[in-house]
Amino acid sequence: MNSPAIPSVAMPTIWSERHRGHATDGGYWLGIHLPGDEEPERGDALRAHLAAAGSPIVDTPDLGLAPVLAVHDERFVDCLRRAYPEWVAAGHADDPGQPLVVPYVFASTGFTARARRERPPVTIRAEIGLYATDTLTLLGDGTFDAACAAVHTAVHAAQLVADGVPAAYAAVRPPGHHAGPAYFGGACYFNNAAAAAQQLRERGVSQVAIVDIDAHQGNGTQEIFWNRGDVLYGSVHIDPAAGWYPHFVGYSDEVGDGPGRGATLNVPVPAGTGDDQWLAALTKICDAVRAHASAALVVSLGVDAAVDDPNSPLLITAAGFRDAGRMLGELRMPTVFVQEGGYDMATFATLVCEVLHGFEETHGK
Repeated sequence: MNSPAIPSVAMPTIWSERHRGHATDGGYWLGIHLPGDEEPERGDALRAHLAAAGSPIVDTPDLGLAPVLAVHDERFVDCLRRAYPEWVAAGHADDPGQPLVVPYVFASTGFTARARRERPPVTIRAEIGLYATDTLTLLGDGTFDAACAAVHTAVHAAQLVADGVPAAYAAVRPPGHHAGPAYFGGACYFNNAAAAAQQLRERGVSQVAIVDIDAHQGNGTQEIFWNRGDVLYGSVHIDPAAGWYPHFVGYSDEVGDGPGRGATLNVPVPAGTGDDQWLAALTKICDAVRAHASAALVVSLGVDAAVDDPNSPLLITAAGFRDAGRMLGELRMPTVFVQEGGYDMATFATLVCEVLHGFEETHGK
């Protein structure tokens, strides 16, 4: 019998035990090591809660590198593939005694003005800095495989939806919406939601919408589809002008470019925002999805906007998350949910179920 504290969920949950390979125990923020809040316990908690909610658990197949390369630069992917073994081969686990890949020099625009693509750095400690955006997002022995498995999970969910399943939930970690075409950061390595949207396009869906309800703007997803009109990206998130990640982007005047102009919609909200204002912002995004005439939906399902989550100043309640699910269900579109943030271990998996349950209350009705 399901626990009464966990809302019921009927859609399948796609999950991979390979997520456990990514276990870096935190990273460095302002030069200080902080313990991890995106560790294997998150992935296992998701599976346990969704199973308790009644969701069928579907194992993720190994889909190789093709779905990763569909949305990411080949050199970037290859660098992440080689990073850990080359780090170990260079002896850095002993000198200076760092067992994880931590970039120490970054390819800022001015610094690399004379750099040439055919002349890359010859050490992994420098090469990784071509693609890293921070020192919080480290690589360990199993990180690359876990990041690939997360893409495979999201893409398999998209395959199921393309084959006629009304909705599917990809219970992934590491998350992905901060990973761009050729960069990683913000606890994200590859962009799972972007890969799911691209899979839907490749399966013949004419136009796809990505709705991002994570507390932080998905700068990587925005960048991947910036020049494309076939994929709408809409995000409600904490205002970067208030000093929150990703800091440089996520403003309302960012609308895409070229064929993609108008296919990006950012709706930043201030610190302290509660259910009503947050849901009003989501309403704007849902209206844009309808205007875009999208034929399928991908939801970047972060729940770190929750009132008790330590990683944002937003104040969204369980009722607010369920209402968000209802609004997304009212779009009545084939839908792939892809897990992003959510770091209060006592509540985040239940809040995910609130969104999915709310969706199922209105979807198809």
